[in-house]
Amino acid sequence: MPANWMDHAIASVAPRMAARRVLARQAFETLTRGYDGASKGRRTDGWRAPGSSADTEIGVAGALLRDRMRDLVRNNPHAAKAVAVLVNNIVGSGIMPRAASGDDKLDRKVDALFTRWTSDCDADGQLDFYGLQTLICREMVEAGEVLVRRRLRRSSDGLPVPLQLQVLEADFLDATKSSNVGAGRIVQGIEFDPVGKRRAYWLHPQHPGDAHGALRGGLDSRPVPATEIAHVYEKQRTQARGVPWGAPVIRSLRDLDDYEVAELVRKKTEACVTAIVFGDDESQQGIAPTVVDADGNRVEQFEPGLIAYARGGKDIRFNQPSATGGYGEYKRASLHTISAGFRVPYELLTGDLSQVNYSSIRAGLVEFRRQIDAVQWQLFIPMFCAPVWRWFTEAAWAAGQIPTPDVPVEWSPPKFEAVDPQKDAMANLLSIRSGTMTLAEVIARQGRNPDAVLAEIAATNAKLDALGLVLDSDPRRVTKTGSAQTSDPASDPAADPENDAAQPDAAQQD
Repeated sequence: MPANWMDHAIASVAPRMAARRVLARQAFETLTRGYDGASKGRRTDGWRAPGSSADTEIGVAGALLRDRMRDLVRNNPHAAKAVAVLVNNIVGSGIMPRAASGDDKLDRKVDALFTRWTSDCDADGQLDFYGLQTLICREMVEAGEVLVRRRLRRSSDGLPVPLQLQVLEADFLDATKSSNVGAGRIVQGIEFDPVGKRRAYWLHPQHPGDAHGALRGGLDSRPVPATEIAHVYEKQRTQARGVPWGAPVIRSLRDLDDYEVAELVRKKTEACVTAIVFGDDESQQGIAPTVVDADGNRVEQFEPGLIAYARGGKDIRFNQPSATGGYGEYKRASLHTISAGFRVPYELLTGDLSQVNYSSIRAGLVEFRRQIDAVQWQLFIPMFCAPVWRWFTEAAWAAGQIPTPDVPVEWSPPKFEAVDPQKDAMANLLSIRSGTMTLAEVIARQGRNPDAVLAEIAATNAKLDALGLVLDSDPRRVTKTGSAQTSDPASDPAADPENDAAQPDAAQQD
């Protein structure tokens, strides 16, 4: 901003003061005109944007958000579907571990032990490890957070590994506990040490909403070491606790419910009276003539298909309900907003595929799958799967079943179903042949253990050879065109899947 006449006047006496004055005015103009979103005026009146911390905001609204979202999931089909879509894609059939210590014997032993333990890992005795994953992921999405507590058992309990997992809803965490404790602090039931590391969780002995439990054991919370708890939630800011994933569209879901109820009541009301029979002279019957039914009884309640009679009725007039315009458009627009708030594609939320084609649905799913991939590897696996694996190996080592408590692990999330399986299979084949991906990576993407799959293939091939069987699906014996395999597959052009002359690809034929 150029200097004005007053700046020049001041500069002739006090140059330094004039310079500071120009710089200050420039800084003020930057603050007022740099961002339209920060401007103040008539257009932004009523826009409340407090600068409170995430913990403060969640402390005030967290419990109510959680209760309202649970109510919507219980009663609103779109909220229930959104939660189901997220859970089915994040967990699916289960995120499976695979020991990766490099010692094949140890890895096989640990994997076999974990497989046996999965059936008995639930402290409630109802779900296996992968069923617990579904329950935990559902609580994380619906309620915003969930707690998993390690429960060590006695060797006499007869478990494969003396360890079980107890799933606790977020309500068990005592949100009223917020204070300074020595050099540390407690934030909504979570205790931190002086350096900000989680030290303990203050848990109620029973669910606060269970009246019988409250009467039986009280609700005084007690600290549980943080090493015994896996706290699973989405961390959007540097917050201590989570919020429901559908929080941005809670009001939209409720408004859509109210709109549909109002529209239904309006249509029912219009349909109640089919016709009214009036007399010859309407003016003699008053502004609101008494309406009676066919038996002469006064009508005080309408019902569908009713024909009402006024006194001396001779002329019949039929009711004509007004057309309902814009209902479908409004609902579709609302569902687009709801799907954006839950971060799921509109087509998956509604099941409406009428306005998509192959390319558009595939492009939409690519971004959704990238989001799910990030949730799996950056949230669910570090917050839940990794602590459970550490608890498992520690318990197995303490029980003398494995020689070390530190066993590296690799996780295999469930595969994404292909929109066009043939094209995806050809893409994987080309990636393996070009060296950009290994066979083990492709198998892991299918949600399976590569070592187990390769061992199964080897055992199957050995059995086929022993029986003298040659299957058309055996690439060692049969080429892609179905002819007998030569000693050197590379010498047979028909064996090359990239040879279009030998075998045109189905996608190319299309």
